[in-house]
Amino acid sequence: MEAYRFQDKKSDKFWRIERSGNSFAVNYGKTGTTGRYQVKEFGDAEECEKEARKLIASKVKKGYQPYADFDADRQLYFDDEEIGLHPLTSHPRFRVHFTDDLYYDCGDEEAPFGSDEGSDTLAHIVEEIRKGKALDFAAFPRKLVEEYWDMTYRPVADLSREVVEALAQSDEMNLSQSDMVTYAVAFAQIKITGRIDPALKAAALNAMRRMETTAEILGWNKTGKPSEIMTLAIADLERFDSGS
Repeated sequence: MEAYRFQDKKSDKFWRIERSGNSFAVNYGKTGTTGRYQVKEFGDAEECEKEARKLIASKVKKGYQPYADFDADRQLYFDDEEIGLHPLTSHPRFRVHFTDDLYYDCGDEEAPFGSDEGSDTLAHIVEEIRKGKALDFAAFPRKLVEEYWDMTYRPVADLSREVVEALAQSDEMNLSQSDMVTYAVAFAQIKITGRIDPALKAAALNAMRRMETTAEILGWNKTGKPSEIMTLAIADLERFDSGS
């Protein structure tokens, strides 16, 4: 990752670039803001590096100077709208810890952002932050379901099979939606900020565990075995350090 800064009497802005394999991401905007992200993909790593060097040379020619104080850890990370989910537009802690492709899967219902609920949740969070709103991540699952979607949020109060079965039979939609939104918010917080609220982490783990039980009860899981995706996501989230 290389960061640069341009300052004169009229403006103060940053530009940075990060490469990985045959892709690079640029992040730019007014100094002190999150700025915008763009991802470009090339045929191979050599072509990617060549184009990156051209861009860097162009910025230096325009007066940009190395920005040694740029703190990538404190930066917020948002995906390029045209490219979508991508490691280079995810916080470094997220991409280092959550390495499986499922975390960038936009089609599998069990992936954090693969369902309509998960994708919409991430989009709402980005919109809130972009508008400069202070976001309480731990409280956001209920807020999103009840205030934005005008539905009923079902927090996990009891993971016993009897309680989950009763809810699954009487209120399947609100139950499954609440669980998908809860763990989507948790992974979104880490993806964007590199951190997670401990209360949200606990709620998300319980939501995923309840989702597994619900899938078994309602026959969504035809294999009779625990979901590989959910098992991995639970294990990865459990190991993530909330105090990072």
